[in-house]
Amino acid sequence: MNTAVMRENISEETTEKAMQESIISPRFYTTDFDAFDKIDISSVREEWDLMMDEYRRDENAGHFERTEDFKADIESLPPELRKEFLDFLVSSVTSEFSGCVLYSDIKKQVNNPEIKELMGYMARDESRHAGFINHALKDFGMGVDLGFLKKSKKYTFFKPKYILYSLYLSEKIGYARYISIYRQLERNPEYRFHPIFLWFERWCNDEYRHGETIALILRANPDLLKGYNKLWIKFFLLAVFSTMYVRDHTRPAMHAAMGLDPTQYDKQVFDITTEISKQIFPVKLDLDNPVFYKHFDYLREIGKRADEAKKQGGATGLAKRGVCYAQGLFTFARLMFMPSVSNELPDKVRMAPVW
Repeated sequence: MNTAVMRENISEETTEKAMQESIISPRFYTTDFDAFDKIDISSVREEWDLMMDEYRRDENAGHFERTEDFKADIESLPPELRKEFLDFLVSSVTSEFSGCVLYSDIKKQVNNPEIKELMGYMARDESRHAGFINHALKDFGMGVDLGFLKKSKKYTFFKPKYILYSLYLSEKIGYARYISIYRQLERNPEYRFHPIFLWFERWCNDEYRHGETIALILRANPDLLKGYNKLWIKFFLLAVFSTMYVRDHTRPAMHAAMGLDPTQYDKQVFDITTEISKQIFPVKLDLDNPVFYKHFDYLREIGKRADEAKKQGGATGLAKRGVCYAQGLFTFARLMFMPSVSNELPDKVRMAPVW
């Protein structure tokens, strides 16, 4: 497709949506590249070399090719489902492209051969994912201007350890999300309202592999898993889980179309992610505590009120949003004070994707 046509399929609406900043929207990150350059993976060399062999084989090369089915007109979808599905695609392409940009930047800035090679492979995978979704959007004239996004979106600085915690969780929870949807639609193909879901299994195996590699880096740096860092791990677990819970409940029509209840779907994803994270995190959230989800439901209600206040605008709306923000912080603090569950790390880091 020539450049002129590609530009015609870019949408200001979806690009603007991808540019928006909120508590639950995907972000772009930068970090201390010198610290990444100093990472030593020698203590996990055997598992690391096996992982690099998997990346080099590139078993998903050629997988992300669209079929004619992708050109089916989504205007035929019910209006609310169409709106939520487009929101899902825009959020997904922004998240995948965010990973691509971060991994590419790290690769450019480091000389460490292991990290440089790894980041090249991960950027390759995320670029494929982002391009695949964006081409689906372009079929409907709703593509996101990724070049503009890279230049114009605000970047958040995270220390390397925060990057590692959040990357591990985002990759693993991404796997759990996609595989849960894929299995549901595999059992119930009548709920598959768009062909993109057929690609989710091998797609999420890329996400799983990325998380495995970050787990090896964390295990090679055991101080990141001890002492007060356990609190940071708990913080990121809560941040990632609560963000997903709030966001998924803003898409009831999309989940209903897939035959899923958002709350039950999220609980399944959290359970899978928690089971996987036993490979590397010394603490896990007590998901069996009923108070846990009561706080998450309250965060969801706060999010709804904050959105209503934003639409209201003016001084009153701004004041209401301030109250919601304070209530959200207080609720999150209560979650942080809830007891967590200790976990003994296994001898071997890697875990097979069996879900």
